[in-house]
Amino acid sequence: MREILGRRRRLLSRRNGGRPELLGAALTFAAEWQWPVLPGVAPDPQGRARCGCPDPECTVPGAHPFDPGLLAATTDPRMVRWWWTNRPGAPIVMATGGKAPCAVSLPALAAARALALLDKRGMRLGPVVASPARWSLLVRPYSMEQLGELLYAKDFVPGSLRFHGEGGYLALPPSETGQGAVRWERAPLPGSASPWVPGVEAVVDAVVDALTRTGVSAPEL
Repeated sequence: MREILGRRRRLLSRRNGGRPELLGAALTFAAEWQWPVLPGVAPDPQGRARCGCPDPECTVPGAHPFDPGLLAATTDPRMVRWWWTNRPGAPIVMATGGKAPCAVSLPALAAARALALLDKRGMRLGPVVASPARWSLLVRPYSMEQLGELLYAKDFVPGSLRFHGEGGYLALPPSETGQGAVRWERAPLPGSASPWVPGVEAVVDAVVDALTRTGVSAPEL
């Protein structure tokens, strides 16, 4: 049965001129991992660096929800299949928090250096999502109160750190956005029912310490 369904997905995607890996990935996130997803707005076809949404100053072209809005994110495989059958090239956007992981993101260069140092220390990290400009470390869901207490206790937090919590979103691989391709820098282990992710405290502590020790100021991006 799974083989038949997989063949049907590929045929539907070809018929609509799309990429079968997007539909397959969206179904994995939603149906297998229970991460609510929805299609993102496409980049402007007249210029991929621009967004297809009405905002001419959009800072995340093609990497955010628009129609439908974020509240429509779902784990229902029938809805996911319908969306990507009708919009086969749409980026995959995950609604962070709740059933899904949250994320901590920082500029790509600073993230690469921080991860290299954390690897040397033997710290266990979960999946890491990478775009050309920023990398996002997936973490367990947290509340705004928990995050506020964590940041308040810090003497210094780089201003370029961004937090994707409840009510936020994140584009997932293998999406193509106006900022370039979204990929796994650290992919989830194959066959996992739902990828393991660390707590936000451990990640923020480690990233801030790594940026300080490597002398990377992580300027605003």
